[in-house]
Amino acid sequence: MTAGSEAANSQQVRVIEVGPRDGLQNEQQILPAADKVELVQRLVATGISAVEVTSFVRPDRVPQLADGVAVFPAVQKLPGVRYIALVPNLAGLQAAAEAGVQEIAVFGAASEQFSQSNLGRGIDDSLKMFEPVAAEARLLGMIVRGYVSTVLGCPFSGHVPVGNVVRVVRALDEMGCDEISLGDTIGVGTPHAVNELIAQVETVLAVQRIAVHFHDTYGMGLANSMAAIQAGVRAVDTSIGGLGGCPFAGRNATGNLATEDLVYALAGSEFDTGIDLDGLLQVNSWLAERVGRALPSKVAAALLAKQAGTSDAK
Repeated sequence: MTAGSEAANSQQVRVIEVGPRDGLQNEQQILPAADKVELVQRLVATGISAVEVTSFVRPDRVPQLADGVAVFPAVQKLPGVRYIALVPNLAGLQAAAEAGVQEIAVFGAASEQFSQSNLGRGIDDSLKMFEPVAAEARLLGMIVRGYVSTVLGCPFSGHVPVGNVVRVVRALDEMGCDEISLGDTIGVGTPHAVNELIAQVETVLAVQRIAVHFHDTYGMGLANSMAAIQAGVRAVDTSIGGLGGCPFAGRNATGNLATEDLVYALAGSEFDTGIDLDGLLQVNSWLAERVGRALPSKVAAALLAKQAGTSDAK
């Protein structure tokens, strides 16, 4: 399945589940490889058709995902499902290719200071680093997904000019990225800012190739995602249970928008995700047991409590 293949006026909203990668990489507890494999397969069983499985980075940088070379091949692949892996460089790409990866993601930033802090190089140099990765991936027949972080604010410099976002999006597009995800890394965006952002990005990239990745640090993740959908975006990154956090917004700050919250919000609307909410609740409970704590999703907390109350009343 090609990223961004649906038309912008489609009623189908594609959920890109990032919990197994973006969520787990922030957890102090490292899950066994077998649990990571099972998590991916449980998520796909709910109807999720795109999932970030792992990343191929140096093990000392992200020890939580050091077993990507074992996890990715072990996942049972189903037709029509996108299985994505984050790849930062050519060494990671080689490892990903050997593991059977057919879709990779590369990541840049719209903030110069954030890029220096996160990647050790500025925006232009980071993009140059990704050019050969994307080019080689295309030669290997892979789909390439691009990330742009700090699109609505930076933890170091604050305001991020929308022109920076547009410049990075244009560069990723020229590299051959099929889909580009706009990330509000510290969750400071508002629906109004999202509308302006999408309008500007649309000047260089068709809306059906835009995805959004909104953190929930300020409680705006769902509102911002809904604003993007109303603006024509049909791909939203979410994480089971809201797993993952923003390290720049305080130790206990929430991060990724919970998959359950988005699916619940769209239920009964003109938009369809094709995802079973009850199935997500079961995955939530299963994963909470393995990480040793309740997950942040408000919808899951409410519905699971309701289910428990109904069970107790019988």
